[in-house]
Amino acid sequence: MTGRTRRWVLSRGAVVTAAAAGASSLLSTEALALPAVDMELVLLAAQVDPPKADTGLTPGASTHVIEVERALNAKGLLASGAVDGHFGTSTVSAYAAWQRSLGYSGLDANGIPGPTSLTRLGEGRFTVSRPVSTGSRTDTYGGRRVNTRTRNMLAAADGMLSWSLTLSQGSYTSSNPSSAGTHDGGGVVDISVTSLTTTQRWETVRALRTVGFAAWLRNPSQGDWPYHIHAAAVSDPDMAQAARNQTHDYYFGRNGLASHAADDTPSAYRVAFTWWEKYQRG
Repeated sequence: MTGRTRRWVLSRGAVVTAAAAGASSLLSTEALALPAVDMELVLLAAQVDPPKADTGLTPGASTHVIEVERALNAKGLLASGAVDGHFGTSTVSAYAAWQRSLGYSGLDANGIPGPTSLTRLGEGRFTVSRPVSTGSRTDTYGGRRVNTRTRNMLAAADGMLSWSLTLSQGSYTSSNPSSAGTHDGGGVVDISVTSLTTTQRWETVRALRTVGFAAWLRNPSQGDWPYHIHAAAVSDPDMAQAARNQTHDYYFGRNGLASHAADDTPSAYRVAFTWWEKYQRG
C-alpha cells in the first residue's frame, strides 16, 4: 500500500467515525428533547378546572396538563378517556394515587402536583419548567404559622402599605369552624382590619391581590365573623380543596363564598389575576 493510499484509508475511516459520532450525538439530543411541562400553568388548571360543570380547558394550561395526564395514563392511574387537558376531579384523584405510590400522605398526597412528584412522574416523558415550591411549612408571619412562599408574599404586600399587616389566623390550622376548612392547608390567612379605615382596607386587598393572593374583604353580613380580609395564595401546592375552590371563584370574578356571588370589590381595587412567581417576573 502506498503512502497516499494509506492516507486515503485513514481519512475515509475518520469520516465514517465522525459520521457515527454525529449520529450518536443526534440520537442523544433527540432522547433529551422531551416536552417541557410548565408547573405554574399545571397548578393554575388544578385550581380552576375541578369545580367546572364541564370539561372546559384553562387557556394556556391544557397542553401542559395533557402531558401530565398521559404520564398518569401510562402508569395505569388515569383512564384514556380522561386524557383531555382538563385537570378535573379524575385527574386530581389519579395524581393523588401517584403521590401515594411514592409514599406520600396527607397534604403531600392531595392530588395537586409538587415539584418532586411532578419531576418523578415526568421521568423519560417530560421535563418540568417553572417549578413552584412552598418551602418550609413552619415559618411564621406576625406570630402566625405560614409556609415560606406565603411569608414572602405577605412581606411583599406589606411593603406596599404604610401600615402593617396583622394576621388573625394563619395556615395549617382547623381551629376556626367558620373557615370551612380553607385554612387546613397552606397559603391561606386572615388579616385583621379593625384599626383600618375603609379605604385602607380596600388598599390592603389590592396589595394582596397584586402579589398573587385571591383576597376579599369580609363583613359581618356575610357570616359569623367581624370585618377581616381573607386571602388565599394562588397556586400554593399545599392548599386545601376548599381554598382551591375559592381560587376558582376568584379567577371567574366571584366572592369565594358558598353563594358564589359576584366579587364586591370596587373596581379601583381590582387587579389582573396573577400568582406570586408571575408577579416576581414582572
